[in-house]
Amino acid sequence: MSFLDILRTAFFALRGNWMRSALTSLGVIIGIAAVIVMVSIGQGTQAEIDKMVSGLGSQRLDIGSFGGTGPGGARIAQGSRWTLSDGDVEAIRNEVPEVQYAAGSLRGGTQVVFAENNASTQWQGVQPDWFSINDWQVAKGQGFDAGDYGGGAKPVILGETVRKALFGDEDGIGQTVRLGRVPFTVVGVLASKGQGGFGQDQDDVVVVPLETARRRLSNSQGMPPGAVQGIAVGVDDARNLASAQAEIEGLLRQRHKIEPGADDDFVVRNISQIVATRTATTNLMSKLLGAVAGICLIIGGIGIMNIMLVSVTERIREIGLRMAVGAGPSDVRRQFLAEAMLISLIGGVIGIAIGVVGALLVGKFGDLPVQLNAKVVLLAAAFSICTGLFFGYYPARKASLLDPIEALRAQ
Repeated sequence: MSFLDILRTAFFALRGNWMRSALTSLGVIIGIAAVIVMVSIGQGTQAEIDKMVSGLGSQRLDIGSFGGTGPGGARIAQGSRWTLSDGDVEAIRNEVPEVQYAAGSLRGGTQVVFAENNASTQWQGVQPDWFSINDWQVAKGQGFDAGDYGGGAKPVILGETVRKALFGDEDGIGQTVRLGRVPFTVVGVLASKGQGGFGQDQDDVVVVPLETARRRLSNSQGMPPGAVQGIAVGVDDARNLASAQAEIEGLLRQRHKIEPGADDDFVVRNISQIVATRTATTNLMSKLLGAVAGICLIIGGIGIMNIMLVSVTERIREIGLRMAVGAGPSDVRRQFLAEAMLISLIGGVIGIAIGVVGALLVGKFGDLPVQLNAKVVLLAAAFSICTGLFFGYYPARKASLLDPIEALRAQ
C-alpha cells in the first residue's frame, strides 16, 4: 500500500467511530494548548525581566540610609535617620576606582499645578550623574546647567506623564508651574520610558536640582546640611559590582566611624542580585508550568495508546484477513501507527489553534505578560508528532505480531 492509501484507510477507520476518536484527541488538544500558553507566559515574563534590567541598570548599586540599632537593641527603620551626605557621594566617586558615576538624591510627593490643571506626582532632587545612571534623556528643552545646581535657581524637568496632564499637546518649555506652593520654571521634558519592570509609570515624575529640593521642597525636620536620602552608583563594568560594593561598604563604615561588629547605618542594594533572584524564580515557575503542560500531553498520549489497544482487540479478524491476503507485519504496523499519528495530528492542529487564541486572550485581558512566537508553535507541532509516534508504536507492534490463523479464528 502506498502512503496515501495508508492515510486514506486510517481516516476511514477513525471516521467509523468518530466520537471515540474525538474524545481520544481531546487529551492531545489540551496538552498542546497548555504547552503554547504556558511557554508563551514564561517567555513574556522573561521579556519583562529584561525590560526591568534595562530600566534599572545592570551596572548599578543603590545605597540607602538605615537606622541601625536603637535603645534596647531594637532596629530603627530605614529612612528614620539621615546617615548619608554629599561628602559620602564625593568620597565614593573619588576613592572607589570602579565607580564611574555617583549621585545623591532626595525625593518626595507633591502637587504640580499649572493654571487650572494639576497632577499629583513624585519629585526627585538630583545631582548631575543621576541622569547617566538612570539613562534619562531630555527629549525637549534642555537639562540643568552647572549654575542650576547651586540652589538659587528653580528649574524643573517634567516627565512625559506630568507634561501631558499639565500642558496637553504643548511642551510647556518656559512656563511656570507650582510644586506645592513654590514656583518653578520648566526647562525640559524627559524622554518617555513607559512602564517600569515593577509596573510603575516611570514618566510620572518631576526632577529638580538637589540643593533646590533641599531648600524649597523637603519638609523633613532635623535634616542636617548636605544630607541625602539615597546614593545611586554606576560601575564601569557589571563584573566589578561585587568588588565595588565591598569597597563602598568599607569606605562608608570608615567615614561613619562604625566600630567592628557594629551594625551598618546604611544598606547597599545590588540591582543585579535582585534581578538574578527574580530571574531564577521566574525560570523555576516556567519549568513548573512546562511540567504541568507536559503531564497533560503525556495523559493525552496514554489515551491514544489505550484506544489503539482497544481498536486492535476489536479488529483482530480484520488484521487476520489482511495478513491472509498478503499484508506483512510491517504493513499492519504502519496502518495502526498511521491511525495513532492521525489522531495526534488532528488533536495537535486543534490544540495549536486553541493555544494561540488562548495566549492572545491572556495577553489582552489578563495580568500576565505573554510573548507568542513561531518557535512555540513549531515546538507544539513537534510534540504532537512525537506523541503519536511514541504512544502509537506499541499498539501497532502488537497488531503486527498477531498470528494470522489465530486472528481469523477470533470471534
